[in-house]
Amino acid sequence: MENGKGPASGPKKLPFTPKAIIHQRFGTKACYKVEEVQEAVQNGCPGLVIPQKGPCLFRCSLQLPEFSVVSEAFRRKKDAEQSAAEKAIQQLGIQPKEDTLTVEQAWDELVGRLSYLFSIEFLSAIHPLSGHFRAALVREGHLNGFIPLVAIATFDAKINSLCKYISSEMESSPLLVMSLIIEAAKRLEDSLLFSEEKLSLKRLAPHPPEIIQSLPKNEPNFPESISFEAIRVPSSAEKTVEPVILNASSGNYYLDVIAKELGVEDASKVLISRTIGKASSETRLYFCAPESTTIGSSSELYMKQASSFKGYVNTIATYLSGQEICGDAILASVGYTRKSTDLFYEDLSLRAYYRILANKIPSGIYKLSREAILAAELPTAFTTRSNWRGSFPRDILCTFCCQHRLSEPVFSSDSIEPLPDLPGRKSLRDTSSGENKTNEGVLAATAVAQEGCNLVYRCTVKIYSKCQELILLCSPKESYKKQIDAIHSTALKVLSWLDRFLDKVDMSVEEMTSSAKGFDILIYPQQLVKEFTLCQTLPKYQWGSATLAGSFVCPSYSNVQNNTLEEELSSGTTPSSGSLVCVTYKIYLATERECIMEHLEGSEEFEFEIGSGAVSPVLEAVVTQMSVDQSACFTMELPAKEIVLAVAHDSANIISLLSSGTCLMKCEVTLLRVTVPLEDRMEQALFSPPLSKQRVEYAVQHIRESCAASLVDFGCGSGSLLESLLAYQTSLEKIAGVDISQRALARAAKILHSKLNGNIEAEQPINSIKSAILYDGSILTCDSRLCGYDIATCLEVIEHMEEHDACSFGDIVLSSFCPQILIVSTPNYEYNVILQKSTPQYQDDDPDEKSQQQSCKFRNHDHKFEWTRQQFCQWASELALRHNYDVEFSGVGGEPNKEPGFASQIAVFRRKDSSPVNADFTEHYDVIWEWSSSNNS
Repeated sequence: MENGKGPASGPKKLPFTPKAIIHQRFGTKACYKVEEVQEAVQNGCPGLVIPQKGPCLFRCSLQLPEFSVVSEAFRRKKDAEQSAAEKAIQQLGIQPKEDTLTVEQAWDELVGRLSYLFSIEFLSAIHPLSGHFRAALVREGHLNGFIPLVAIATFDAKINSLCKYISSEMESSPLLVMSLIIEAAKRLEDSLLFSEEKLSLKRLAPHPPEIIQSLPKNEPNFPESISFEAIRVPSSAEKTVEPVILNASSGNYYLDVIAKELGVEDASKVLISRTIGKASSETRLYFCAPESTTIGSSSELYMKQASSFKGYVNTIATYLSGQEICGDAILASVGYTRKSTDLFYEDLSLRAYYRILANKIPSGIYKLSREAILAAELPTAFTTRSNWRGSFPRDILCTFCCQHRLSEPVFSSDSIEPLPDLPGRKSLRDTSSGENKTNEGVLAATAVAQEGCNLVYRCTVKIYSKCQELILLCSPKESYKKQIDAIHSTALKVLSWLDRFLDKVDMSVEEMTSSAKGFDILIYPQQLVKEFTLCQTLPKYQWGSATLAGSFVCPSYSNVQNNTLEEELSSGTTPSSGSLVCVTYKIYLATERECIMEHLEGSEEFEFEIGSGAVSPVLEAVVTQMSVDQSACFTMELPAKEIVLAVAHDSANIISLLSSGTCLMKCEVTLLRVTVPLEDRMEQALFSPPLSKQRVEYAVQHIRESCAASLVDFGCGSGSLLESLLAYQTSLEKIAGVDISQRALARAAKILHSKLNGNIEAEQPINSIKSAILYDGSILTCDSRLCGYDIATCLEVIEHMEEHDACSFGDIVLSSFCPQILIVSTPNYEYNVILQKSTPQYQDDDPDEKSQQQSCKFRNHDHKFEWTRQQFCQWASELALRHNYDVEFSGVGGEPNKEPGFASQIAVFRRKDSSPVNADFTEHYDVIWEWSSSNNS
């Protein structure tokens, strides 16, 4: 035992936080009040008239008995509270004391803490350990008043913290903590009694009767007899885990009850693990101390005694707790809390036990969050927050680190400038299957332009041990247009590799390093193996999805259960890649001949995305052959029994059925609805570059060939076309945009302002733009300020209007604005057969038969119509004829001479004459933002 005055050998501790210092000084008298505030925000875009909302900020006011203080504004509430507390500390003149102790100081504080625990004052406190003191006073016979050392070592965080200062080995063994408690108790021998036989401490002076009588009593309705279910985890792998019932009356000490179940005399012979699962949980493992254990001052003696017990190591219990556990163990959820003086308890079933096991594995955490045995281990990729089902990858990784007692993962994301499009790059309008590939940076820039942001993000994840040793570093090369997507995608990479690693913990260092490199992960083998040594005892089973029991689904699938459904197939929609489907299902455990079936789980509404790898391939294969309202029945091979028991509510019947012979899983599923994927997601999935990028490239090519000096983009949105133009050398000097969304216009203004100012500062400007302006207004109304522009564009806008408005727009543009060239694009409805894998409804079909046909849905829920090629050609040709324009047709995404044509059809109108435009001098639009090179040079 060290007695030196040097720094303690325990872990380095940070100084107390300002809030902790205020709490030590004022306790509950300190009152924090947090309010949301809105402060003026610099939008970084001069000339933008739209008021910009800043981030959600918080300000905290701290009321103390003598004065109050108010913090600055912060993004997080807790930062505002800490700031207020720090201001109060400064005003009080308190000098924060660093929480670094010498060994001697730690011993002094340990003695003081022990003295306080056995004081009359602590007896009535609401604290996890005070309940043990009160229970000890009703223990029978010679045990009356004795507190087991294990209770003090386990349930008082302050004791544990001080012991770690004295010896860093305290983290690994409760026996060592108990030895230091005894050493501290020897300094209090005039007030404490130590029983070496019972490994317990007792207050020498009895508590006064009036104090005992004044202790908090149980609630009137609290039961005299308490029964709760726990789990026995045998040390022998040949024995099975089984439930046990523990009975504890309100007058008995629950640790004595658990001791008897373990076959020892009383609680003094029981050791207690750290919490299993959530830190706030009372679920712990209880196991017997080595029979030869005696308390002394030599920690070396302890280690020798403990190691002599290793022949009986309980591998499963050791794996669950992260501590070496010998012999049988009891897993129970019971104890005293900080919220009540009553004993907390709840049943712990076999299902709960296997779910705890599952929560130690990344794929198990995901499956439990989805509450579905049919969920995949982990989806192959993080798509978007709206399409991901279950806990997000970042949350799963944080849970995993908590379960394995690692430090919380550190995420650091950086924003980077995407690579610009290269001037003169070949047009993509003639490529239909992604033959003209672009590099990763350009694709990232495309996505960013569509979103209205000029940055992309990359994320790095670091995982440290509790001792702050770096064990894993993941730095993917991929970039994302959203910061949150970068974070979740990187977390998913780490989780996917950890799943592979835990499946084969004993792999060689070379194999380990090689497999990690494939996930852009750098590992530190020595530290990694050290942290996951106990995972060598991990049960060797997969938490993956089951497979089909045979080559075919069972016959009941081909015979639809609704007899009239075959005549009504037109009412259904067959799912395709990217579709979001919702099913109802039931899963049964059945014997091979299906004589006996036990229900495992089911869901009234279970959603997943086709093609994302989010569910069992078996389920996805069946559902993609179904239509809405159809039902199917199929069988799958039985996964590991641990998975089955993790979802089964009736464990007894399931265990009986599993032991009876060969079993299968039978699934009944009904397809409730299919949500066709959003247009941009569907197009990006099927076209490379995305269809939106191809449309912009097509327009840019025609603009450059036109030698136009001015351009207006009708329905400009976030300015993707206008921004793309700035990356090319064109003849344009004046550009304008019109839209009815102020939010989109604000994003467009910020992007254009940044790009145009950068163009001025460049030594060799890419373009010759002299002015830019954005208007808020309806494109169905004429504004004389836009009359006579050389070229106008309207890309994927008219389908968001009613059809009669789309016709009005064409007349207004060509008769009032009168551009030399007008480029209009809109979806080709006939191409939806490719996108959605369904049968199109053609315009010349019999109206009486339309309701009986299966038609394609529109690509976006906001589309009011989508025209076929014939409809679009008729609209454009009649429009051109009325206003003396020529029109030519083309498109992107597809081939002109191959059915069903282009995915996006495009019409280019050209004026036949060059007579001057007669403007009516009416101004209906509001100027949102304006830029001029002369004012910014």
